Amino acid sequence: MRQLTRREKLVLLAGAIPWLASLLLLAIALSERAAYAIAIGWPVLQLFGYAGALRFAKGEVDHPLVHTQVVLHWLVLVLLAAMLARGMP
Repeated sequence: MRQLTRREKLVLLAGAIPWLASLLLLAIALSERAAYAIAIGWPVLQLFGYAGALRFAKGEVDHPLVHTQVVLHWLVLVLLAAMLARGMP
């Protein structure tokens, strides 16, 4: 088994942060009983997106499609943070 490069490790870390944020949002939504659609949909979309991208890239983490998935989910994270910031007094 080959060692991951520094760039591949960074891509994996960058993909893990939105995943963990989506699980945190899911836990908060379930405890507050609100925002179920995005809280359930976002982790599901991430699962299908990352799985499809990695399957298409033949498991290569340093593939442009995987990078696009990571950037897409960071965009969702930023948009969600902006929505929450505007909703708070």
